[in-house]
Formats: sequence, structure tokens, C-alpha cells
Amino acid sequence: MIEEFKHLSEEEIKVLKNAPVWVTLLVAGADSTIDNNEIEEAVAISKIKQSRAREALQAYYKEIGPDFEKSLRSTIANLSGDPKDRLLKVEGELTKLNDILPKVDNMFAVALYASLKDFAKKVAEASGGVFGYGSISYEESKLIKLPMIKDPQA
Repeated sequence: MIEEFKHLSEEEIKVLKNAPVWVTLLVAGADSTIDNNEIEEAVAISKIKQSRAREALQAYYKEIGPDFEKSLRSTIANLSGDPKDRLLKVEGELTKLNDILPKVDNMFAVALYASLKDFAKKVAEASGGVFGYGSISYEESKLIKLPMIKDPQA
């Protein structure tokens, strides 16, 4: 178990472990369609972060990484097909982090928040553009800063 999670409830741990899945779905679904490029990019990011994440997050990504794709695809299958309903569900799940992040070590919380924003940006860049220019849609640009999650540094 990740050291920072030892004093959290099972539900809180589940929310933290699923955060990258919900971030992926938030950004990938911003244009109403979750495309395969975005899913593949998110899976690749989850693998890369297992070894290249900030030191404070390596254990986190090593724990969630092996099941990330399965969890992502399962969550997609269980989500509403209606983009508005899906967005409400995803935002609601991410908002739960506001009650949990203050309960973990602040350095971990700050690093995770920054990492989730980076995750969001990379997923947004996966679905278009030419040589990376213009690849983030207007809808995605509004969401990649994760406005529903309070900055733990603030």
C-alpha cells in the first residue's frame, strides 16, 4: 500500500487511484467523443509515469499502472452515452478529491495535482493537430486545468 494512503478509508483510496481515469475521461470526452487515440495516449502516459513520475508519485503510478487500461475501459463501458450526463459524473468524481487531498501529505497532494494536470494536457494533445499545433480543442482547454479540483497549494 502507498504510504500516504494508510490513514484513508477504502473509498478515499479508490477515489485517488481512479483519479487518472476520471481525468482521462474528462478531457477525452470534452468534445463529446472519446476517441481511441486519447485512450491509447492515456495508457501510454500511465506506463511512462510508473518510472518517470516525480519521486513522490512513483509508488502511486506503480500501483495504479498495471490496472489502468482495464479500469479505464471498464469505466467507459459503464458511463452514460449522453455527453452532458457523462460530464456531470466525471466532474462529480473529480470533485471528491477536494475532501481527500487535504488528508494526505501536502507534498504528495501538490505533486499529484500537478501530475493530473499534466496527464490532462497530454491526453488533450493526443487527438489532433499538426505537429502538436492546435491539437487542444477549445472545450479541452477549459478542462485541462482541472477547475473542479482545488489546488492543494492554495
